[in-house]
Amino acid sequence: MRRMQNSVDGYRHAGLCRILHALATAQVSAEALTGAYLDAIARENAERKAFVFVAAEAALAEARASDQRRAEGRPLGRLDGLPLAIKDNIDVAGMPTAFGLVGAARAACRDAFVVERLRGAGAVVLGKTTLDEAAMGTLGRNPVIGDVPNPLLAGRVAGGSSAGSAVAVATGLCAAALGSDTMGSVRIPAAFCGVVGHRPTVGELSASGLASALRRVDCVGVLTRNVACAAPLLQVMAGYDPEDPRSRRRRIPLAPPDWQAARIRVGVVADLDCLGVDRVAAQHFGTAIGRVAGLFRQSTPVELDVAPLEIATARRAALLLMEAEILAAHGSALSAASPRLLGLLDFAKRCSAVDYARAARRLDALLVQVRRLFERFDVLLLPTVPMAPPLLGSEEPGNLADLTALASLGGCPALSLPLVEGHGLQLVGAPGSDLRLLELGEVMEAVIGAESASAAA
Repeated sequence: MRRMQNSVDGYRHAGLCRILHALATAQVSAEALTGAYLDAIARENAERKAFVFVAAEAALAEARASDQRRAEGRPLGRLDGLPLAIKDNIDVAGMPTAFGLVGAARAACRDAFVVERLRGAGAVVLGKTTLDEAAMGTLGRNPVIGDVPNPLLAGRVAGGSSAGSAVAVATGLCAAALGSDTMGSVRIPAAFCGVVGHRPTVGELSASGLASALRRVDCVGVLTRNVACAAPLLQVMAGYDPEDPRSRRRRIPLAPPDWQAARIRVGVVADLDCLGVDRVAAQHFGTAIGRVAGLFRQSTPVELDVAPLEIATARRAALLLMEAEILAAHGSALSAASPRLLGLLDFAKRCSAVDYARAARRLDALLVQVRRLFERFDVLLLPTVPMAPPLLGSEEPGNLADLTALASLGGCPALSLPLVEGHGLQLVGAPGSDLRLLELGEVMEAVIGAESASAAA
């Protein structure tokens, strides 16, 4: 029995494709794998603070049903039996959705669109993961449980707002996790916790059933152990949803791209000082760019100055819209909100409709500027975060989301690859280029990993 348990535990930290192969070939059962994750959650969650709700009995029942389907030769889909974690601002039928707010949990009566798609492919839902209060934070700080600790760097934060999802993936408490990304909430904790974070093109995945923070940029995103894990999840969840005003109706299926890698036009963000990137983060970014530069021998990366975009100013405009939208959408649930959150929301109360319109126009202007960038480039490379993860309990840096806001406010897909010491390399593509971005990211991931291993040797 101990040998079998050890064998199952070996899959806890495996990549998605290996897990799916093991499930399909009966090397491991969905029940045993789900049990291994649940046991690990029971042992570690008090320290990790990754989950706010665990559906142990329901998850085991779903896993047994998956095993039965596979035994009968009728799996629901490629994800049948895969144990996943869901951020606690995404509805899962029968589970509470609290949006990180004290005393605001409500039982969801139906699955969010993306959860419905995952369950339709046989995925098992382990539970709901921790987030910043009302998803308004970049540290992984919640008034009930405090800061979510970084699993790699002692005494540091995990990042937010999808803190629990990043920690759950990084520590082997699930096979993969869903988060949400408004201005960096998937990519920031992915970088800090050493995992991969993908924010899709706005509208590629439906936001129905996602507690909104800022609807014009809100995205469901994924956190995984490597880039190859992201595409199967994206392809299962993608689909037109008439209940989401921003859902994309594709004329062609979401399929692997047809492109010439050697001719890809790469822009490397160069004015890092202007973006508040500290010396260590700039050094790690420069090292990563040096390692991947050989991939673009026929199209040398071009240094790009993004200072004219005034990203920090646009992010502050978006923050006003976000505060106003949270008040409008979740006002009745804010009675027990923390003084910090209430203080942020009071700013929106003092602003006028004209202020709101000015902010919206500022974001529209940035969107046009970003579109023009992608007339010159196919992919932009920049750091994910401007600094290492801050210390637990420290003040939240004002610029932590400036680098991730570019993709968010431009409606672009973005991918964060882990570097060392809680830093990340961010790839930003033109809207609709998700699979090309993931393919390029997988190649870069392999090169960076190989170079790092060689340097360590």
